[in-house]
Amino acid sequence: MLIDSHCHLDRLKAAPDHQSLQQIISDAKARDVDYFLCVNVRQQGFISMRDRMAEFDQVFLSAGVHPLDVQEGLDTTELNVFVKEPKVVAIGETGLDYFYANETKALQQQCFEQQIELAVQVNKPLIIHTRDAREDTLNFLRNGHADKVGGVLHCFTENWEMAKAAIDLGFYISVSGIATFKNAGDLRTVMRKVPKDRLLVETDSPYLAPVPHRGKENQPAFVRDVAEFIAELRGESYEELAQYTTDNFFSLFTDAAKLAGR
Repeated sequence: MLIDSHCHLDRLKAAPDHQSLQQIISDAKARDVDYFLCVNVRQQGFISMRDRMAEFDQVFLSAGVHPLDVQEGLDTTELNVFVKEPKVVAIGETGLDYFYANETKALQQQCFEQQIELAVQVNKPLIIHTRDAREDTLNFLRNGHADKVGGVLHCFTENWEMAKAAIDLGFYISVSGIATFKNAGDLRTVMRKVPKDRLLVETDSPYLAPVPHRGKENQPAFVRDVAEFIAELRGESYEELAQYTTDNFFSLFTDAAKLAGR
């Protein structure tokens, strides 16, 4: 069994209605993918996402504001309500992105700090997006006592030093289809080093389709391709990697484990 630990099912162009979304989930099931974490990026989009996923017990949710969407601000009172929804198992995705939006740096930091504080208050792990902000990301996590709840650095593209620092804070490292790209040699070196008990796999669909699906809309079924690639890279069997990344997911997202009856 596999889990797509980070996807945006509500943003898939191939899933505009319930029937096609059901097909996407069925296609993933056919490739050994049993559970999905559908990640919120805009506070204003949470209700719509929640309602679309309501019929799918195998889909867990997060609630939060992406650093590239902070222009809309953060309503902490409303977000505090959202994070207590039954299927919400994590806060995020949140974090810092100085590569695409350095001009909103101060607002990103404010929203990041607020979401770390909220995660600690409600005792739910964080889903972290970070790009060109290694030092600040780690400092905010340390200063906000994020080690109390842990979380995951999703779609990881940074260096081993950052991965190790995050792991030391109790965080997991999630690998996406980027690792299969031709120019991802440095990332593959990092992925060989991540301990088994700290690794997750994801698609980040509909973005970043892995080889051999480049040019297509990414979807959760393709997490199988990521898992097989990483298993071979690490000298492990697919079955072994599938087992321990599934165990890791439920160890981190304990509310998801309860919902799944584990």
